[in-house]
Formats: sequence, C-alpha cells, structure tokens
Amino acid sequence: MKKVSVKDIAKLSGVSVATVSRVINNNGRFSEETRKKVLQVIEETGYEMNYSAKTLRTNKSYTIGILVPDISNYFFSDVVQKIEYILFERGYSTIICNTGRNEKKELDYLKVLQGKGVDGLIVISGAEEFSFDYTEAKKEIPYICIDREPKDKSQTTFISSNHYQGAFEATEHLIKVGCRHPIFAVLNRKSTSAKERLSGFKEALKKNHFTFDNSSILYLDNPPAEMKRQTQAFFNNYPTTDGILATNDAIALELLNILHNMQYKIPEQIKVIGFDDSPITNYSTPPLSSVQQDTAKIAETAANHLLYLMKHPNETGQTLIVPVTLKLRQSSAL
Repeated sequence: MKKVSVKDIAKLSGVSVATVSRVINNNGRFSEETRKKVLQVIEETGYEMNYSAKTLRTNKSYTIGILVPDISNYFFSDVVQKIEYILFERGYSTIICNTGRNEKKELDYLKVLQGKGVDGLIVISGAEEFSFDYTEAKKEIPYICIDREPKDKSQTTFISSNHYQGAFEATEHLIKVGCRHPIFAVLNRKSTSAKERLSGFKEALKKNHFTFDNSSILYLDNPPAEMKRQTQAFFNNYPTTDGILATNDAIALELLNILHNMQYKIPEQIKVIGFDDSPITNYSTPPLSSVQQDTAKIAETAANHLLYLMKHPNETGQTLIVPVTLKLRQSSAL
C-alpha cells in the first residue's frame, strides 16, 4: 500500500501543500472549513506524520514535559490532566513525570526531559524552592512553575492559587460560626503553598484579636497511625480546640476519622475545613467544607503561558494568582 504524503493530502483536499502544513502544525491562517476538509482527508487516508523528520526539520519535538510531586494527590492530578488535554488539542504530546516529592528524582527527570529535547516544561516541584540549572543543558528550555514558588522567578512564569485568601476566608468562617480556639493542621514538610495558607490563617486570627501560639498549629506526620497519635496528644494538651483548618483535604478527612474515633461530634464540638475541594468531600461524614482551587483556570493559564514563552523566551518574570472559592458543607455548619 502506497504511503500517503503531504502532497497527496493537498491534492485530495484541493488546497496547497503549504495550507496542509499549516493545518497539521496548527500554525498560520486557514479557515475552519479548510481545516475540517484537510483533517477529514487525513483521517480517511490514514496519513501518519514522520515526527522524527519533522523534529530535525523544525528543531522542535512537539513534546512538553510535566513534573508533578504526587500524581495521587487530587489537585495535582486534576491540573495535570486538564493541561494534558489542552496541549494535546494544540498538537503537543506530554511526558508526565511523578517525582514522589524526591528532589534527586526531580533532578534526574529534568535531565531525562532535557535529553528527550522537550520544547517546554511545566513544573510542580516537590522541593521547598525549585531552581533549574542550565549548565549542562544543550539549550535553554522555557518552563513555568505551578503552585510551588521557584527560587528565581525572573527565569519563569509562576502560577498559583491564592492560598492566602483561601486560608484567611476559611479561618474567618470558623470564627464567625463560633470557634474560639481554631487551629491549623499541616504535614511536617515545607512548601510555599502551605506557608501562604498558614499566613492567611495567622492574619485572620490577628484581625479578630486571637493569639497565635503553640496551641494554634498541629504538625502531623504520615503514616495515619502516627497522625492519630499526634492528634490525640495535641487534644490532650489543648482540649479547648474547637475548629480546624487543614492544609489539604486528605489531612482534613483523616482528622475527621480520628475525631470520630475520639468521640467528638462534628460540627457540634469541632468544625473542620479542608483545602482543594476534592470530589470525596461530598461523601465524607459529615460532608467536608473546603477551599476550592480553580484547576481549569490554572491549567488553561499554564498551557497558554508556556506556549507563549516558547515563542517569546525572554518575557519571563510574571506571577499570576488565581482566586479560590470557599465551599461550605456540614463539617463547619452554623
């Protein structure tokens, strides 16, 4: 069977070779009618692009690398899935690398992606401060950072939810519904998002004339058995605790289970709010209040800005903050 060429596609479509090329690369001017006609011929003929030749010709791989610290985390997986969909629609394939919050693994994946000649990177780092060393790279790769603030923001575009706003509004709600000793629950690891959420929590306490001290923050460690021990010890030391803002939904849901086992009534005795608004929040007992991050907006902003940086590599240094929304459910009811 004869292999179909771009010239064959052009002839069957009734357009020029240049127009077929523009449609395939989604680049340049052509009408929607022309696009549909060319794509239909491509589908009918089973035309397959020679990506290796295209890469050599254009010095582009049409591939984007995505680093994610924990693909099992709802927020990360949801954002990455939405980014992958947008980039695929724009003609790019993606290589998704799960770093497991391991800085060495993160650096190793960066080298692998450089070796594969990706055209751009989307980084959700597991490190406290992400930095990209180009000293061994063959070319500088445009990259953007999501959620985790990079060490040098002048080299990238930084996109983040308004973690401060979300924590501030959630804490104010806890105070509004009667909590007199609200606490912030967080895992014993550092991230810029957790720092921002803690800052929002502190500012809401300050605004409402509450004191922030050792009784205001519950540090937790995995596994769940250790988390249970730490929570029980904390409540033994600070039995007047009556409200919790958890730094993510996974912690909040684990705390709901622990508090149930400790015979606390939710929300009558303790009110709980999470962060991320993962789907499971509707099915916990009681349903969990949470701060919703706009993953669709984050994904769209990330994809669009990376594609822009790939064409304008010197236009870095932006910080883009995406608003959040407090979703109230029975776990923090009045």
